[in-house]
Amino acid sequence: MIPIIAIDGPVSSGKGTVARRVASALGWHLLDSGALYRVLGLYARHQGVALDNKLELVDLAENLPVRFVERGGDTRVVLEETDVSEEIRQESVGELASQVAVLQPVRDALFARQRAFAQAPGLVADGRDMGTVVFRDAPLKIYLTASAEERARRRYNQLKEKGFDATLAALVEDIRTRDERDMKRSVAPLKPAEDALELDSTDLTVDQVVARILDEAAARSLI
Repeated sequence: MIPIIAIDGPVSSGKGTVARRVASALGWHLLDSGALYRVLGLYARHQGVALDNKLELVDLAENLPVRFVERGGDTRVVLEETDVSEEIRQESVGELASQVAVLQPVRDALFARQRAFAQAPGLVADGRDMGTVVFRDAPLKIYLTASAEERARRRYNQLKEKGFDATLAALVEDIRTRDERDMKRSVAPLKPAEDALELDSTDLTVDQVVARILDEAAARSLI
């Protein structure tokens, strides 16, 4: 059995940062499932494929020319031969990802690719349905959340640091809209797994969240 820590949660809840920190601390593999959907949305735009064309999207998903490359302690996302690590974090690409992620055939096409990340010595997987769908047998499932306002503030700071224009009010509205879409969609809706540990990070630092997860992993004899 490969030990797996599944970290789910809404957009900008900090799960990506936390997952990277936990994986680094443990020396485990990392799956950023959201990056796969973002890359697929971006690739569909590059290829001129409509986001409601299920057949063509499935074909793109099954043959997605993406690689995750470790460079200097950071994971870079390479689409074909182009590093798109920064581009896929743009809000417009996040919207593309949100649209393709609601399609069951697309999710099915990416399912096996996500499962293949489970390799020794262990895996930390973050996304929307890691604990509820992809890794239902994960011995530790985390549902990480925070208030919409706090998530918008974090996202605003990230975008400003990277030189992107953003307004806080627009980000709050966007986050609430995406939360509603993710939670109410008929395909793999965003929700905590029944056996997930729910963590509200509104008033917690990244270090505190990481420490809490590592403590829980140790308590369950995963490390």
